[in-house]
Amino acid sequence: MSMGRFANSTDPRSGLEVVRDWNGVAQVVLRSPRGASARVSLHGGQVVSWRNDRGEELLFTSSKAIFKPPNAMRGGIQMCFPQFGYSGTLERHGFARNRIWALDDEHPPVNHNDNGSKVSVDLILKPSEDDLKCWPHCFEFRLRVSLSKDGDLSLVSRIRNVNGKPFSFSFAYHTYLSVSDISEVRIEGLETLDYLDNLTHKERFTEQGDAITFESEVDRVYVSSPNVVAVLDHEKKHSFVIRKEGLPDVVVWNPWEKKSKTMVDFGDEEYKQMLCVDAAAVERAITLKPGEEWTGKLELSAVSSTNCSDQLDHPVSI
Repeated sequence: MSMGRFANSTDPRSGLEVVRDWNGVAQVVLRSPRGASARVSLHGGQVVSWRNDRGEELLFTSSKAIFKPPNAMRGGIQMCFPQFGYSGTLERHGFARNRIWALDDEHPPVNHNDNGSKVSVDLILKPSEDDLKCWPHCFEFRLRVSLSKDGDLSLVSRIRNVNGKPFSFSFAYHTYLSVSDISEVRIEGLETLDYLDNLTHKERFTEQGDAITFESEVDRVYVSSPNVVAVLDHEKKHSFVIRKEGLPDVVVWNPWEKKSKTMVDFGDEEYKQMLCVDAAAVERAITLKPGEEWTGKLELSAVSSTNCSDQLDHPVSI
């Protein structure tokens, strides 16, 4: 299935549109019947926008983000594979977020699930010759991004070992949430968990608070975490409910004031309007034998804060 067939095309029945950004890279726009939307770039397989039915942007993108391949854009949801952070020999967060993906030839561009209640797009990444030089393992990374009729965003990653030998990797959905004021935000669902603090060389601590709040730089990996976590935004009176499967860890990051000033693609004061909460598998690497496949799922919902406690009890249904 060639990209040319879908470039700058619209199918109003399917809720799918393909456009090109100013670098000529294709972006797939998903729209729900009630007005929510999501936008996925073939650069990195990155979700660059997620809007609710009122048109409000739910993901953060820096005003200083650099929209130029091969670097990933600062914001949205990035695919971190086969490495997270600087935990290996590869470039930071791995190479998947910096590559140009393709529409998946083995799947139709739109898949209606649950009696047409979702609109989806399927992407695929395979290693280039240069990738194999720095990480000599053959893989197929299939990504399905879906938008439900209620505006919930889901991502399903399937990574298959098509190599002749086992390989190991780490993974994260590096998710920049848009918040009103970081000092008014709290995370529920990570209480009493152990975490690795990246600010103290991955020293292990146990979370003490009833909920996580923010008053300084935070860069932590919460391990053995539950499959449902909530981010409550007091000022916006809504909450993000994060459901995950196959991803035991949650990475929480906010650079705060001092670090923000050192990042060229991030505004000095923008730390107040963002929070990264990443469904991840980073503490223990995932190992695939030849022919094996791993699946990692993420579902994001934006709900009224009054309904949030009910949502924490619901299982993943991606």
